[in-house]
Amino acid sequence: MSYILLTGGAGYIGSHTALELLNAGYQVLSFDNFSNSSDMALKRVEQLTGKQIVSLSGDIRDETALRQLFTDYNISAVVHFAGLKAVGESTQIPLHYYDNNVAGTVTLCRVMREFNIKTLVFSSSATVYGDAKKVPIPETAERSATNPYGQSKLMIEHILEDLVCAEPDWGITLLRYFNPVGSHDSGQIGEDPNGIPNNLMPFISQVAVGKRDELSVFGDDYATHDGTGVRDYIHVVDLARGHVKALQYLEKHRGIEAINLGTGTGYSVLDMVNAFSRVNNIAVPYQIAPRRAGDIAVCFAEPTKAKTLLGWQAEKTLDDMVRDSWRWQSANPNGYNN
Repeated sequence: MSYILLTGGAGYIGSHTALELLNAGYQVLSFDNFSNSSDMALKRVEQLTGKQIVSLSGDIRDETALRQLFTDYNISAVVHFAGLKAVGESTQIPLHYYDNNVAGTVTLCRVMREFNIKTLVFSSSATVYGDAKKVPIPETAERSATNPYGQSKLMIEHILEDLVCAEPDWGITLLRYFNPVGSHDSGQIGEDPNGIPNNLMPFISQVAVGKRDELSVFGDDYATHDGTGVRDYIHVVDLARGHVKALQYLEKHRGIEAINLGTGTGYSVLDMVNAFSRVNNIAVPYQIAPRRAGDIAVCFAEPTKAKTLLGWQAEKTLDDMVRDSWRWQSANPNGYNN
């Protein structure tokens, strides 16, 4: 029996991907330090699928623990989610982000090479495009970063490109996510951030459920149709299925490919607020606040490459995204700590 190793497998995207992998017939091994996740997510995935997950606690920077993991289990490929991901926080504690994200990835790859496991799906980000000169953004766009989080993802991309250049028998996909939202339609697993949410949709949901008084909209003076920032929001289930397609692609291909996972459509912050209120019939009070450091005006994907190479495209609608977000939050007002 061989396993797909998910680093950070208990997290928001990791748990949804675990579910999709199990449904596709794979065996899943999760390795997570639970700094921003809950083992309850994986227990619920097991309940939803009727299949088992091996869940182990550990940190990707711990080379000894990783080596033991690869010794004890027959691992065929790695999907690498583990990483810190808050843009604002990264501007305040950049060294922590570089240590966790960059050094952790180097350690992981070193151990993978030692055990001759050279298939990797990497959780990258649209932040590697920085403040893109044009949208929609293709994979060939110039890369830069406007904050340490994005810089850490960009550094890792360069490291993995150099690795494949030196050792062409690696197969790596760099999946550049746009903005994941929503939850599994059961409402049993979803986004459960520690403390104050850094992302828009969990904040909207927490305001709607009464955990927070109002939403802060960071900036209303961007060059967009309503002055608020525009992003490409993608349903997390679509995103998770993209990882399954990426693994299947790597079963037949070596080398490295960067692939956008997005819808190709941009929605503003106020578009999301209004859609949430309309679909779920619940008010979301908000106030306009100053812009956040590191934020940009507009960012949405050119998603054609994913369809061409992986046979994948986003299928869920904006209404699905806001409906499933509320289904998760209303059923789990305190997240996994219910």
